[in-house]
Amino acid sequence: MEKSLPRYIWKHTWRQQVVILVIVALSMIPYFFSLDLPKQIINGPIQGDGFAAPDAVQPFFEVGFDMPLVGRVELYAGYPLNRLSMLMALSLEFLALVIINNGFKYVINTYKGRLGERLLRRIRFQLIDRVLRFPPNYFKRTKSSEVATMIKDEVEPLGGYAGDAFVAPAMLGGQIVAALGFILAQSLWLGMIAVFMAMLQLGIIPRMRRRLIRLGRERQLTARRLAGRVGEMVEGISTIHAYDTSNYERADMAHRLGEIFAIRYDLYQWKFMVKFINNFLAQVTPFLFYSIGGYLTLKGTLDVGQLVAVINAYKDLPGPLKDLIDWDQGRQDVQVKFEQVVEQFQSDAILPEEVQAVYEGHPPALPGTIAITNLAVHDDSGGRLVHDVSLELGAGEVVAFLDVNGTAAVAVAEALGRAVRPAAGRISVGDTNLLDLPESVSGRRISYVSAETYFFHGSLRDNLLYGLKHAPLRPFERGGKAATVRRWEIKEARLAGNVDFDIHGEWIGGTSNAVADRETQNAWMLEALDTVLLTDDVFDLGLRSVIDPQWNEKLARFAVEARQTLRDRLDELKLPQLVEPFDFDSYNSEATIAENLLFGTVIGGDDAARRIVSSGYFRSVLIENGLSEQLFDAGRKIVSTMVELFGEDQQSNSLMPELPFMEGREIPDLSRVSKEVEGKRLDQTNEELRRILFLTAFAYVESRYRFGILNDEIRAKIVKARHAFYANLPRELQSLIARFNRDEYQSSATLLDNIVFGKISRTYADSHERIKSQLVTLAKEHGAYPDVLEAGLSFDLGPGGKRLTMLQRQKLNVARAVIRHADYCILNQPLPGLNPRLQAQLVQNVISFLRKNTDGCTIVWVLSNPTLCSYFERVVIFDNGDVIANGSYEEIIDEDSVVKELIAR
Repeated sequence: MEKSLPRYIWKHTWRQQVVILVIVALSMIPYFFSLDLPKQIINGPIQGDGFAAPDAVQPFFEVGFDMPLVGRVELYAGYPLNRLSMLMALSLEFLALVIINNGFKYVINTYKGRLGERLLRRIRFQLIDRVLRFPPNYFKRTKSSEVATMIKDEVEPLGGYAGDAFVAPAMLGGQIVAALGFILAQSLWLGMIAVFMAMLQLGIIPRMRRRLIRLGRERQLTARRLAGRVGEMVEGISTIHAYDTSNYERADMAHRLGEIFAIRYDLYQWKFMVKFINNFLAQVTPFLFYSIGGYLTLKGTLDVGQLVAVINAYKDLPGPLKDLIDWDQGRQDVQVKFEQVVEQFQSDAILPEEVQAVYEGHPPALPGTIAITNLAVHDDSGGRLVHDVSLELGAGEVVAFLDVNGTAAVAVAEALGRAVRPAAGRISVGDTNLLDLPESVSGRRISYVSAETYFFHGSLRDNLLYGLKHAPLRPFERGGKAATVRRWEIKEARLAGNVDFDIHGEWIGGTSNAVADRETQNAWMLEALDTVLLTDDVFDLGLRSVIDPQWNEKLARFAVEARQTLRDRLDELKLPQLVEPFDFDSYNSEATIAENLLFGTVIGGDDAARRIVSSGYFRSVLIENGLSEQLFDAGRKIVSTMVELFGEDQQSNSLMPELPFMEGREIPDLSRVSKEVEGKRLDQTNEELRRILFLTAFAYVESRYRFGILNDEIRAKIVKARHAFYANLPRELQSLIARFNRDEYQSSATLLDNIVFGKISRTYADSHERIKSQLVTLAKEHGAYPDVLEAGLSFDLGPGGKRLTMLQRQKLNVARAVIRHADYCILNQPLPGLNPRLQAQLVQNVISFLRKNTDGCTIVWVLSNPTLCSYFERVVIFDNGDVIANGSYEEIIDEDSVVKELIAR
């Protein structure tokens, strides 16, 4: 990357810079005229210069100039006006010049703003492009949050400076020269004073601001390190809670914030010292103008109009002067930022651009054997992981790697998957070095998966198909305004040096260059999910999803129709107790008190729930039905029971049950709450205590907590209050509640809740699995099974896929790799920690799937469980970076006591 920011800016924007500099030059003409106009108004029509006689006239807008030897050349004699008319005409001319000057400023500012934003987009894209070209092991030494901070925040000032890089000094310098030139033309002495003070400011202030630049650089570096540390803290939050190191983290954060505070305080002190001196110098000049200029006026060597014009001209001088000084400081500041960013994104290991060039075709299959010759792999510190390993992996072979001591098997697999670069040696595919292959070939013909299970924020479907989105095959069809917007997007992307690929177009191809239709994609996904035993999980995710009945009428209709069918099936199985249905006239013991009171789901989340609970109408219903005091007492008993069961320190007690009533906040000091409300009535407590106790009571479920709080009397009152609540429900609350209706689909409830139309009993440990098995049968009978799976595939995985369990993430990781139907599949311990039976099942399924769906795929699997070696045609044993055994499973078992020992363990 170019290290000089001005050269970088000029290289990419020189055409626009030339245009805007021409506009700036043209803007100086009306600006200079606007400086001379006040003198003409004061000396002419106001003081009467040229209007000695009552009927005297003067030419308005006379155009002419003096030439040596020729004399005056007159282009336009002007229009004669009397004194009053001349005053009005000159005033209107002044107003016109104000409009023209501001029009030039508007055009210049918008043009340079667009130029700057376009260049900022170019810089960010270029940095992101370099991130994508860095080898994976580069990020083992670099924190992702620091990289994100640099791209997002640290280059932000570069965009603002890009528009001003050449325009600002030209425009501000032009205004300064025009103003100084005009002052010199009116009075040599006053002009010399203005020039001297301007040079003094331009000489002193930038020197003083060098320290500000140094402090700003230190602030930037410490802020970047803080961002990286905060990112680490967020990623490791589970470890912090598990090891009780939160106070250590607080100490570290306080220390880092203290460093930033010290730098910023020093920065502020020096900044305002510079500002004080700059303002002082700026204000001294008017003092000299008033004193010396006034003296010259009294002596008659300077008229009043000239003095006013000089003062008026200088009034516009400090602004451009200060802005020019600020521009110079900004120039040095952004140059330092640019150099730091370039240095951070500069690496000899970066991949050439052509390696990731777009290839829309279907790459040919890779030839036969993989030959590993004298391979050496080192870790980041230079330690040896693999030393002088030579292997051959034949086409279509199924090979297991196993490591006795060390991580050589993992390192060799990483080298095969191009996740690390060898320190020495060569990996060849046919006659081609693996590292010489473009990613359009290696990324499609080699499928690599490791134990790291990172998924992007999006749906399960997006992540499962992610490895198939190689190149834009067909743009999304647009019409009307959308097509116009898309053409504008393409134009701006090209002007900013960005790619203009359509993210909403078709990216997934079939076995040829053709686009794979949705039905084909679904078939691929379902087969891959079956292979890794994830289909049941996806079905369960579909049941737990909230769907829009307008977008999926078939699934909504199935949910309503399946309610009675499910009830009948449970009756036939003599298991009606697995579900307690919703009944407007009965209390549902599996639901919370709040759900029983509202008899419906809240539309709008927590905000809507708070509006309902805090409304006067809801409170009046509780009071009229005698529930306020009883719910207050119930909340007090629940809190007291929790304190009794779990002790006074609830925060760190692992046995503490989930408390949904706290709305995601920290658990309050229940022992304090219990003591403060002991023996008090509702009207004797403050609003905070009442709120805690009511929310506690509202979230209570007897079958879940079993504190013995609810009796038949309270249940009856709750049902009675429910009837009263709906009897005169205000219009503003009606839109916040979706009332349970047996004949309608609840759009704010999950698909499972809609089908069950009640609560699954907690009395039976396997009740959920029994219900789920019945729903699978019902969905298949009604032809809705694919639709439920489709809903599950639309499930949002959350950041990093954290909404899935660890086992689900590991399965999905393997499914994402095998769905690609590659020539080589490298599985680098993708299923660590699984029980041996499940591992064996998955290994068999994956091998069978790849055998069936590929044309002789070569499989290399790094095993963490030696007992699985029997499923592979060949086993390669590593020890301390070297190959110690290589042969079939039967040969290895017979010859190598090490493998026997490993399996025996």
